[in-house]
Amino acid sequence: MIMKGQKISDRYQIIKSIGEGGMANVYLAYDTILDRNVAVKILRGELANDEKFVRRFQREALSASSLSNPNIVEVYDVGEDNGEFYIVMEYIEGRHLKALLKKRGKLTVPEVVDIMSQISSGLSVAHDSYIIHRDIKPQNIMILENGLVKITDFGIAMAINATQLTQTNSVMGSVHYLPPEQASGKGATLQSDIYSMGILMYELLTGKLPYKGDNAIEIALKHLKEPVPSIKDELPNIPQSIENIILKATAKNPKNRYEDAREMYDDLKTCMDDRRVNEAKYIYKYPENDYDDTKMLKIAKEKKIGEKEEPIAKKITGDELKKENKLLIVLLSIFTGIVVIITSIFVLIPYMTNKRQATVPDVSGLTVEKAVKTLQDEGFVVLDKQEEVSSTEVAEGLVVKTNPAAGSKRKKDSEITLYVSLGDTKIEIENYVGRSYLEVKGALEALGVNVIIEKEEVDNPLDYEDNEIISQSIEPGEKVSEGDTITLVIPKNESKYPNFTDGTYSVEDVEDFAETYGLTVEVEEVETDEYEEGTIFYQSKPEGYTIIADSSFKIKVAVAVSIDEDSGLE
Repeated sequence: MIMKGQKISDRYQIIKSIGEGGMANVYLAYDTILDRNVAVKILRGELANDEKFVRRFQREALSASSLSNPNIVEVYDVGEDNGEFYIVMEYIEGRHLKALLKKRGKLTVPEVVDIMSQISSGLSVAHDSYIIHRDIKPQNIMILENGLVKITDFGIAMAINATQLTQTNSVMGSVHYLPPEQASGKGATLQSDIYSMGILMYELLTGKLPYKGDNAIEIALKHLKEPVPSIKDELPNIPQSIENIILKATAKNPKNRYEDAREMYDDLKTCMDDRRVNEAKYIYKYPENDYDDTKMLKIAKEKKIGEKEEPIAKKITGDELKKENKLLIVLLSIFTGIVVIITSIFVLIPYMTNKRQATVPDVSGLTVEKAVKTLQDEGFVVLDKQEEVSSTEVAEGLVVKTNPAAGSKRKKDSEITLYVSLGDTKIEIENYVGRSYLEVKGALEALGVNVIIEKEEVDNPLDYEDNEIISQSIEPGEKVSEGDTITLVIPKNESKYPNFTDGTYSVEDVEDFAETYGLTVEVEEVETDEYEEGTIFYQSKPEGYTIIADSSFKIKVAVAVSIDEDSGLE
C-alpha cells in the first residue's frame, strides 16, 4: 500500500491520493529533483503480478509519452520501483467536465464548441499517430480555470499499428459513450473516438445522456439499435450546423462519421459562422444498420416480434414420459462421462506430470560451463545459442539470467536459454540539440537509457519547432550505462493571450498578433461613447488563455456614435 510521505524511485514523494481507477491508483506527489508537483499513477497491487495488465499499463505510458499537445496531459516519466509500476504525469489543477455539468446543468453553445474544438484538436494529434483513446467521457476531460481543456487517461489507448494489440476485441470504455461497433464485439477504430465525442457533445449541450437503461446491456443495445434523440427536441433554436456535427459524429455506421478527429475539428471551426446556421440537415449516405450485433445479442437475446410464447404448463402423456425418462438416462450417462474426463484432466494428469517436472535452478553469476552442467543435472536442455545482454551488476562472460526464469517449474527436457553478460557496456551521447525529441527518445530508450523530457520557457517560442531539443543534461561525447538517465529540454510553446483591453493595443497590433500565431481574428466595431474611438474594450479569449494554432477569437472596438444630419442636431 502506498503511504503519505513514501518516495517512489527515491524521487517522487507521495502527498495524497487523488483518484482510483480500474487499473491504477493516482497520487499527488512532489518531484524532489525538479521541484514541482506531479501526478503519479501506480498499477494496482493485485494487477502488478498479472503480465497482461502490466503490458497494458506500459503501453499506456508508451502511447501517451509520444503525444505532445496543449490539450493532452503530458507524461514525464515511466518506471518500476520494487515491483510497483508507475507513470509520472503533469498535475492538473482543475476539475473534470462531469463536475462542471453537475454544477451548471448544461453549457452554452459557444462554450461547448470551444471545449469540443480543444478535445478534437488534442485527439487529432493522437489520431495522426494512429492512437485511439477508447474512453472519451466527461470524467476524462479536465478544464482549467483559464478555459484550457486537457484530455486525461490514455489508459486503454491502442496503437493500431502495434501488432501485439490487434487481437484486442474487448469492450473497454464507459457504456454511456460506447460506439456501436464496440458494443457488437468489434475492435475500436479512430472513428470510435468520434462517436464518443458526439455523445459527449450532446450531453454538454443538453445536460442529459441520450441513452438510459436499467443495466449496461440495455444501454449498449440502444447504442446499437436506436438513433441519437434529436437535439432540437431539447434545444429548438440550436443552429443546424451544431445538430449536423452531432448527427455525423454519432452515426451508427462508421462510414457516415468523420474520418478522424482532425476532420471533426475542421467542422467545429466554422460551425458558428452565420452562413452555416441554417444549412441543410445532414443526411446519411450509407445504411445505418451496417453492423453486426450478433455478439451482443448472444449476451442479451431479444424476443423476436410475433414469436409465439411457450405455455406455462402442458399435459404430459405416458409415451412422452417414457421418452423423457430415456432422454434423462442418456443425459445422466453423458454427464457421468464428462465428470470422469474432468477428474482425469485436473487430478490424474497433473499427478502424473508433476513427477516429470523440475524447478529451474538459479545459475546467475556462474560461468557458462557451470550453468550448463547445473541445468543439465536437473534434466533440462540448454540451447547452444546464447543471448548477450548489458549488465552493471554481473561481470562480463557470466550468466545474468535464464529463460524460463529461475524458480519456475518446467517439464524435464525443456529447453533453457542462457543470457550472458557483456559487462557494463557504454553508450556514447551525441549532440541532440536541434533534433526531434521523439526520434532521440526512441533511439536512446531502445539502448536502455532512461529519457526525461522537460519543457522550458523561451523568449520566442516561434523560433523553435514543437518537438525540438534545445539542451541536454549530458554533454556530447560522454558515455553512459544502460539504465542511466538523460534529460532532454524542449521549448514550452504554450503561448498565452495578452490583455488587449489594457489600452496599449491597437487593432493593427491585434491583427499582427493573429498573423504571427496563425489565428483568425474577427473585429467588431461598436458605436459607443463610453470609450474613446479605437479603444479595444472586449476580447473573446481572456488574458492568459493558451493559444491554439488555427483557432479564432474576436475583439470589439469602439467607434464614434454617428449623428443623423436630418435630425436637426448640431
